Amino acid sequence: MSINTFGHLFRVTTWGESHGPALGATVDGCPPGVPISAEALQGWLNKRKPGQNKYTTQRREADEVEILSGVFEGLSTGTPIQLMIRNTDQRSKDYGEIAEKFRPGHADITYYQKYGIRDYRGGGRSSARETAARVAAGGVARAALAALVPDLTITGYMVQMGEKHIDRSRFDLAQIAQNPFWVPDAVAAEDWAIYLDDLRKSGSSVGAAIEVVASGTPAGLGAPIYAKLDTDLAAAMMSINAVKGVEIGEGMNVATLTGEANADEITMGPDGPVYNSNHAGGILGGISTGQDVVVRFAVKPTSSILTPRRTITRAGEETEIVTKGRHDPCVGIRAVPVAEAMMACVILDHLLLHRGQVGEAPRVQFR
Repeated sequence: MSINTFGHLFRVTTWGESHGPALGATVDGCPPGVPISAEALQGWLNKRKPGQNKYTTQRREADEVEILSGVFEGLSTGTPIQLMIRNTDQRSKDYGEIAEKFRPGHADITYYQKYGIRDYRGGGRSSARETAARVAAGGVARAALAALVPDLTITGYMVQMGEKHIDRSRFDLAQIAQNPFWVPDAVAAEDWAIYLDDLRKSGSSVGAAIEVVASGTPAGLGAPIYAKLDTDLAAAMMSINAVKGVEIGEGMNVATLTGEANADEITMGPDGPVYNSNHAGGILGGISTGQDVVVRFAVKPTSSILTPRRTITRAGEETEIVTKGRHDPCVGIRAVPVAEAMMACVILDHLLLHRGQVGEAPRVQFR
């Protein structure tokens, strides 16, 4: 069985291949009465689409989304929402030379070992083009969240490219939209532009780290054991192409902390508990605290590079490969809107699970 669906109550099934006629998503579980339009979803897709600058693949796709079902007179009906995005700029001939060879670092070889089928046209189902469907589905989730939790915001940005990090003392959210790297640091953005341009011209690639934050998340989302909010967030982010590591809050850095340093002390404020820090990333015991939910993940370098690499053919013969075509020198750049979409889907899913279990229970009163 090949699993193409994620979510518990808000469920998303994606379909399609990189060089097929179209790809898309079936979204089930969206509450009725949510304002949804192709124009609104398009705004999120435009953040992810390729060919917007020299630092991403030059494949030219409009990524225009079509809503085929589940919306009537601008509102969700509560039935499955079918979203479709047509592929218009496939160049399968770019991949003709690798039809018999496996790209090191790519999923080519494992897909062949599992299915016995070699779809060399841009990676087929394993291509990061599949994430366009997730961004469209994330747009539906954002619309539902806007109706249910109006103060909730989701913001993603890059914090690292290769060995280069942002300087958090210069952190400025306003800078994210001012550069092609989604970087909240104007100085880093200029430095990264020179760094990535050199890599791009050499035909190489580099990895990156992305952080995504959900502010205004209600307390109480998640469950103690098998439906932890952080469990589902980690799985969602790890499911994104090229992701090799996920952290919540301090993440791996907790191994360096003492109990005194790591504990987020609690005081009582006028509207409820107040935490003096957020090492936990807004989640304790799998349940949201009401603080910012903070997730960070690492993306490996693009596997398609111009440097010759040793590999084997489908016949098992050793050879070399150079991958030509249109590829991102740093896939982390376009992973940012995908991360935001996955965060939106998981938060909405857990909000619906919470409502299903406890209903509109009154807020706990601290006495």
